[in-house]
Amino acid sequence: MRKLIILFSTTIFAVVSSCSPKAPDNFILVKGGAFVNSKSRYYGRTGTIPDFYIGKYEVTQKEWTGIMGSNPSKFKGDNLPVETVSWYDCVEYCNKRSIKEGLKPYYSIGKNKKDPNNTSNTDDIKWTVTINAGANGYRLPTDAEWEYAAGGGQVSKSYTYSGSNNIDDVAWYWKNSGDKYLTGSWSWPMLVKNNNRTKAVGTKKPNELGLYDMSGSVREWCWDWHESNKTDDQQGRIWKGGGWIGADFCCESSFQASYEASGKGPDQGFRLWRGL
Repeated sequence: MRKLIILFSTTIFAVVSSCSPKAPDNFILVKGGAFVNSKSRYYGRTGTIPDFYIGKYEVTQKEWTGIMGSNPSKFKGDNLPVETVSWYDCVEYCNKRSIKEGLKPYYSIGKNKKDPNNTSNTDDIKWTVTINAGANGYRLPTDAEWEYAAGGGQVSKSYTYSGSNNIDDVAWYWKNSGDKYLTGSWSWPMLVKNNNRTKAVGTKKPNELGLYDMSGSVREWCWDWHESNKTDDQQGRIWKGGGWIGADFCCESSFQASYEASGKGPDQGFRLWRGL
């Protein structure tokens, strides 16, 4: 009888396991719902976020080179986040990686057609990029998805930064990303003298969901256009999370800023989203 119970339990476990979604390597399953983090800009709004997968780490240079064949980063290292990539570079990476892994590309990229909705004076590329509804390939997270994940999803403890109220626990930013801990006021010559730079992914503490470097490290591209009430703002795509060059307030999960989609910099990288 005891053997029969063990066999029955094992069978039930196997059935349940086979029905549960298996996360791709180095991805975290984020259970959806309403925003729990009280510091989020989306807290208290109606609507919910569906379940999704998001990269446990920022895309590394090893991952980038394996798909794109070259490495644009200023600071070289397999386990360093890829940087100096434009928004356009990132959507191309998403499609190429999707194809390589047998997935349907999420984006349609029209390189020969200027996007009529792109009003930026500094973006000289302006590819028309649209989505393929129902595609199972990789893409950039939306601003809301990114902030939901960074803020801890349904297990959020309402931290200011992604995983802590102490920025130094979870983020590489201008004060701690060089030879010594900096104090005083930010200045670029001081950062250069201090050898500030990117660090290997996953070397700070993770947030409540097990996600690393969503505060600090490199700024992460999102899908959305930045919405502004200022008429003199240049239209750009949203970035989140702050970076090794930036100030502490940029590393807050709720912080949002933008950059022209063609822009690149040694603190500009990204993280991948995938559907279930």
